Amino acid sequence: MQSQRDAKFKEIAEQLGYRFDGEIKIGGNYVSLVKHEDQIFVSGQIPRVGNDVVIVGRVGEAVGLADAQLAAKICTLRALALLYQSLGSLDKISKILRITVFVQSAHDFTQQSEVSDGASEVLYHVLGEAGQHTRTSVGVYQLPKNASVELDLIAVSDKG
Repeated sequence: MQSQRDAKFKEIAEQLGYRFDGEIKIGGNYVSLVKHEDQIFVSGQIPRVGNDVVIVGRVGEAVGLADAQLAAKICTLRALALLYQSLGSLDKISKILRITVFVQSAHDFTQQSEVSDGASEVLYHVLGEAGQHTRTSVGVYQLPKNASVELDLIAVSDKG
């Protein structure tokens, strides 16, 4: 039987029209996540679905706020998919400690925090109070593959 968190994850992915049940591809000589004791560090995730980066460009120029928030949601779903693949269930996450959201920003774009709200919404919807986290939102000039958003996170897993 599917857990409530796993079902909520699938529900959000389906609402957005994406699937994250296959291989989560990375683009370099690194690993997607590292477990150290009960902490899990998830590498930066861009809004890639399969082979395609689905939201690209500078936020505030080529990309509007709503699409940037969608990009943040997709990045978060990728990170959760990696955690699911590693742990076997999102129920094994006891806490999200921190997320960092990088936004490829136009020179006058100042709503990086609002972009990050998309990621925070997904984490809270799927994980409840365990999804509440600290957060840093940063505007940057460029991101890999011209992605509009990149997100990394630190989670704590149950010891059992």
